[in-house]
Amino acid sequence: MPTADDTNAQAPVARNKRARHDYHLLDTWEAGIVLTGTEIKSLRAGQANIADAYAIVTGGEVFLLNAHIAPYEQGNQFNHEPRRTRKLLLHRREIRKLIGAVERQGLTLVPLDVHFTRGKAKVTLALGKGKKLHDKRDDARRREDERDMARAARVR
Repeated sequence: MPTADDTNAQAPVARNKRARHDYHLLDTWEAGIVLTGTEIKSLRAGQANIADAYAIVTGGEVFLLNAHIAPYEQGNQFNHEPRRTRKLLLHRREIRKLIGAVERQGLTLVPLDVHFTRGKAKVTLALGKGKKLHDKRDDARRREDERDMARAARVR
């Protein structure tokens, strides 16, 4: 039986596919995004890219940088700047955790996806530690071994 959250959740508008490949993801948060009118219309049309995006903590606030939301096609002179810095909405205690992790431990805030929850645009942020080349190779080898084992189990 579907819950209230299931009926209000939508598929991601934009997804960062490289995040899990490039980072060891430690913890995730869901944050609201401060958007203008044409940005939300463009997001609803599915025109966003967060492949190069990252988040920073500045002055007790969290900002999303380098996220591309295409200009709205029916927009006029009030259209938005595609790669502008956008403020993210988190609780104060969550921001304090992020400050500690980013500044003291040298971790990175990586956006995983942009989606709508109950009509509001949200971004899923993850705290990540960059992978080295050998870590990426180990992950690829492990995935390949799991595929081989699953294939062998299917044959039997």
